[in-house]
Amino acid sequence: MFGYTEQQIAQFGLSYGVGAFMLYMVFIILQLARESRAGRFGTFILLLGLGFGLVGFLAKGLIKWWMSGI
Repeated sequence: MFGYTEQQIAQFGLSYGVGAFMLYMVFIILQLARESRAGRFGTFILLLGLGFGLVGFLAKGLIKWWMSGI
């Protein structure tokens, strides 16, 4: 497709597409906190609870990067 292999498209989607989706999810969490008038502590709890999966995904990528360098 457009001169790219399937592997190149998958790598692009995994690196940039998932990152963009994660930023969009943070935007959704912050919008939810604003609409519910959660305050600072409520916003923190929302980001902690709903964003915990995002942190795990980022940690997995960092651990894989660090382990491959050894």
